[in-house]
Amino acid sequence: MYKIKSRYKLPIMMGLTLVGVGLSACTTGAIKSHAATNRYKDVQPTLFIHGYRSNYHAEQHMANAAVKAGVTKTIVRAEISKTGSVTLHGKLKASDHHPIVEINYQYSTNPDYYTNAQWAKNVVTKLQKTYNIKNFNFVGHSNGNLIIMYYLRNYANDKKLPKVRKIVDIAGHYNGILRQNDEVNQMKLKSNGRPTYIDSDYRELLKLRSSLPKKQIAFLNIYGDLNNGTHSDGQVSNASTLSLKYLVSGRAKSYQVKKFTGKSAAHSSLHENKNVDKALIKFLWSK
Repeated sequence: MYKIKSRYKLPIMMGLTLVGVGLSACTTGAIKSHAATNRYKDVQPTLFIHGYRSNYHAEQHMANAAVKAGVTKTIVRAEISKTGSVTLHGKLKASDHHPIVEINYQYSTNPDYYTNAQWAKNVVTKLQKTYNIKNFNFVGHSNGNLIIMYYLRNYANDKKLPKVRKIVDIAGHYNGILRQNDEVNQMKLKSNGRPTYIDSDYRELLKLRSSLPKKQIAFLNIYGDLNNGTHSDGQVSNASTLSLKYLVSGRAKSYQVKKFTGKSAAHSSLHENKNVDKALIKFLWSK
């Protein structure tokens, strides 16, 4: 019988010790990571999305109004590069349950709503990975609303993603824009809310009538009427904005409409309208 020489015992014991230390460190790290992310379980951010050829500055008036109303002290900017990568500027706080995230599309003239929605999803997953958020809200202006609707179309049923709880739609052109695909403002709504003419984007969004998570999302649809006989906010017909109802009818948790009139209700003025701020803040945060 040959005996195992003692010089082999020390490396074996040292290896076992190092493995034990490594496992302990990994376990401790995992516990700390879980504890860190679990601290944010009650944080429900609201993501603002600006319009075409615009940027996050169009969101600042509304975001600052929320801060003044005592909703939050936290405004973070999510910068989306021209290739869709996301950089967060600022940090969420576990003690601040209603932070605002101002999304800024560097490629704000991208006509592809599928891509824009995917990039919005990149922001959501970035927040999820960083803070383990479970729920969030959307606020969109103009073209931002189409991005939100395509996000809902493609990702709202993904159980791996946080849930959308409330959406404020401001000046949305769901079924055409004046002097473009709604050229003479003759598109009307039937008694059930369905448009008499349906453009290509609206046709894509009709999927929401059967796929939108049932009774999960509350909607507030805000629109402007210049009261000058055009039945529009100057860029989008009221019928186009109000066609949202048909897309979410029977699926939404709730659906409300708020109309604003006069010069301050013009398409590009609505996101700087104090009364719009009040309606938005009351709907999202009951302030």
